[in-house]
Amino acid sequence: MHTTPLRVGFVPGVEPDRFLRRWKSGHRDAWLELIPVPLSRQHAALTAGEVDMCFVRLPLVAEELHLVSLWEERAAIMVSSDNELSLLDEVGEEDLVGETEIRSTHLDDAADRIAVVAAGVGFTRVPLSLARLHHRKDAVSRPLRDAEPSRIALAWPRAADDPVRQEFVGVVRGRTSRSSR
Repeated sequence: MHTTPLRVGFVPGVEPDRFLRRWKSGHRDAWLELIPVPLSRQHAALTAGEVDMCFVRLPLVAEELHLVSLWEERAAIMVSSDNELSLLDEVGEEDLVGETEIRSTHLDDAADRIAVVAAGVGFTRVPLSLARLHHRKDAVSRPLRDAEPSRIALAWPRAADDPVRQEFVGVVRGRTSRSSR
């Protein structure tokens, strides 16, 4: 019996609830604890042992970590609900010419940037999951056509690999107790 919890971190925009439900439905011995991790601390949280595994946003260069790429997130922009761009179904780079871009100044500033554009100043680029997370009545998101998606992966220290972590990887990848690796 695994008595200590498996602490799984997740960066903003990742919704780990479905993996928690799958984990619990398997009647596993280890208890799963979900821990929000700021994007700026995703690597440090793993290397400092604050979490055992973490859903991270790539790129993350770390030779000491296992990385299992999971899914891609579509790029989006956010603008004020009064902005003309809000009338489009999706936006291309050509639509942004002449618009003021509120650029990121640090990894954890998405909510602040969205507040600025909601006030009617320009646009900002975010993954669609962050646009949904920071949804506001005075701002809208629009998918950004032909933009590079961001990628989400599951990471954990190579030195701390064990059967419980491997079982969680299986849960995330959709394996059931009846499927083989």
